[in-house]
Amino acid sequence: MNMTSLLVYLFLPIAAAALMPVLEKISKGLADVLAIGVVASLLALGISYIGPVRDYGSLSFLLPGALPFAQILYLDSLSLLVLLVISTIALLALIYSVQYMKQYGSKPRYYALFLLMVAGMNGVVLSHDLFGLYVFLEVAACSSYALVAFGLRKPGLEAAFKYLLLSSAASALLLLGIGLVYSQTGSLDFKTVSDALAAGAVGGNRGLLFISTLFLVAFCFKMAIVPFHAWLPDAYPSAPTPVSATMAGVMSKSAGVYVMARIFYNVIGIQSLPRVGQALMALGVLSIVIGSILGLVQTEYKRLLAYSSVAQLGYIVLAFGIGTPLAFVGALYHVINHATSKSLLFLTAGAAQRATGTRDLNQMGGLGKRMPLTATCSVFGSMAISGVPPFSGFFSKAIIVIAAVSAGMATGNPVYFIYALIAVLFSLLTLAYFLKLQRKAFFGLLKDEFAKVKEVGFSMALPMVALALLCLGLGISFPWLYTSLLRPAGTVLTSLLVR
Repeated sequence: MNMTSLLVYLFLPIAAAALMPVLEKISKGLADVLAIGVVASLLALGISYIGPVRDYGSLSFLLPGALPFAQILYLDSLSLLVLLVISTIALLALIYSVQYMKQYGSKPRYYALFLLMVAGMNGVVLSHDLFGLYVFLEVAACSSYALVAFGLRKPGLEAAFKYLLLSSAASALLLLGIGLVYSQTGSLDFKTVSDALAAGAVGGNRGLLFISTLFLVAFCFKMAIVPFHAWLPDAYPSAPTPVSATMAGVMSKSAGVYVMARIFYNVIGIQSLPRVGQALMALGVLSIVIGSILGLVQTEYKRLLAYSSVAQLGYIVLAFGIGTPLAFVGALYHVINHATSKSLLFLTAGAAQRATGTRDLNQMGGLGKRMPLTATCSVFGSMAISGVPPFSGFFSKAIIVIAAVSAGMATGNPVYFIYALIAVLFSLLTLAYFLKLQRKAFFGLLKDEFAKVKEVGFSMALPMVALALLCLGLGISFPWLYTSLLRPAGTVLTSLLVR
């Protein structure tokens, strides 16, 4: 296979974004076709890479010229998994946008920003050096700032500004850490840095712990892990629904989870820094507890989903903190589960808000009678995120709990058992507040003012149905998913391939 095709992940969405202002003057319908066609092509390309990556382990492409960053594009089982998730969620969000974004004015400008965000996320996943990773993180982040504020309404502008400030602080910490790594190793390439750090280039564990702490705080800001989550409950509800779905589904995974896992386990090698793993577990559990409790008391639809995202990211961080091969599989499986189920829930929230004109759950009720498809899809998403069998969330959460119990039995440390118990109990709490959401929004008596509400159109219904089927299918097909994608991706983190 020609590895120059890796360039498509970067240049195709950027080129399409550059064409959007022209298409706005010609035909807005062409903008819909181009945006969807570009991301569909990226998804097809990712699927075509499954076989070669399985056969060869990894693929790379050396960019020509003396570029200061991103000299190598690198694709292995882990990055391929994340690319597939990005392309799938972005494609469905764009299809949903065809009808939904008509209320926001200029769709070509929206598509331009969206495609730049996709290009940035792809660049993060394919980068094989720290500076390239940082640059593409900023490309994705800057696009997302503008997308949060795209409606130009006061809540969106305020949320985007808060997001900008806190994300900039995280970027500064990340850049400081990268600078320290370069000053000590003389390189930014993952493999070279990894080898230098393993040889003691930063003067022992104390220097490595300081750099790891800088990275940890930066990643927690990007992922909105408690107590660094203040931007998320405002940004997700204020953004247009397809943007909320994409940010919750994949932006936090590529900009936070993937980068954290890649740097900590493939570059730094935090197996020699048990304090970092302990901090990850503690922060993950704290996010599970705080996010779930705050989600329980919310009465605003999208804000409830935002706090739920904080809690679910906590499960992923807890699993990466455990740091065993089984925990990695659980973490990556929950990345997929959260991407599909939470994106679905945001899309159903957008459908309900568009039909009723409100996000207040107390003002809704009985919508399932007029919007049965939306209600059914919302139930599927709620069951998946809550961990109800046979949906995907049951298996991902079960693996994380089993990994925690296994680690406790292996080490004799009772903390692991406590974390496992908390994960189970707060999964039940998650189910409780999603049942509350279903009751308030879709069940009960239909209010008179919603008697003429209609179900969403085809372009909004198709992504919701597709995600609902994925929530169920990814659970039923777990054996295939484990063999084809999860186990190879988890192996990347345990084998330190980049060394």
